[in-house]
Amino acid sequence: MNNRREHVGAQPSWLWGWRASCLPANGIHQARRLCYAIFCAVVVSSAFAQPDSQFNKANQQYAQGHFKEAIAGYEALVHEGQWNANLFYDLGNAYFRTRDFGRAILNYERALALDQHHPEATANLQIARDESRALELQPTKLERYLQFASINQYSIAAAVALWLGIFGIVALFFARRRSAAMMLLSILCLLLCAAAVWAIYTLDNGSNGRALAIVTGTDVQARLATADTANSVLALPAGSEIKILSTRGDWMYAALPNDLRGWIQTKNAEQVRL
Repeated sequence: MNNRREHVGAQPSWLWGWRASCLPANGIHQARRLCYAIFCAVVVSSAFAQPDSQFNKANQQYAQGHFKEAIAGYEALVHEGQWNANLFYDLGNAYFRTRDFGRAILNYERALALDQHHPEATANLQIARDESRALELQPTKLERYLQFASINQYSIAAAVALWLGIFGIVALFFARRRSAAMMLLSILCLLLCAAAVWAIYTLDNGSNGRALAIVTGTDVQARLATADTANSVLALPAGSEIKILSTRGDWMYAALPNDLRGWIQTKNAEQVRL
């Protein structure tokens, strides 16, 4: 009686020997590589599919009128770093439905920070501002002039101009006969690069730059000092824009609409740029 046990479904040893004899060594290695590539592709596709499924679930909850659940789903994606203009736009719509106009405006602004040509976000931002009577910072004339292009576009222009200028200088250095036209073109490219960098700096530190924040609290008062008993400078409805200048503990000093400045508790405002 044979006491040897075999696993259920195990293949006989002669079959393995036949397969090993039929497949060359390089064929076995190629098969292993193919299996590994397929496994990696499945893992990567599942990783990309998971945020999409979460986003679709949040959209379904929004469509069913479960706005708080939709907000939780969208916010989870934001915390995971899955940032895009449509995500912030949908999150803004969900907050708008719950009449949280401050956070609705905040997320419309974030959508426009990623895609300034998002017409739905632009339209809904104005509607939310009208509903909450939010106050806006007024850009300077220089900022209005420079806003015909985004910071990303200025960055690309600066990089291209810089490389063209460097290429022209290198070409002049190795050329037997120096061309006045090439020299002029190189200088113009470097000047264009400098102008683009200056535009980036101006916009990044302007009223709509990285320090831009939105009032998300209710009945917020900007005050003369870091105390709730200090005199009020300006009442800020939810969704109002401020520019953070500095922070001190639980307070932030900010530029306010109407060319005013005052102190606001940090819990009552969030920066647009994450």
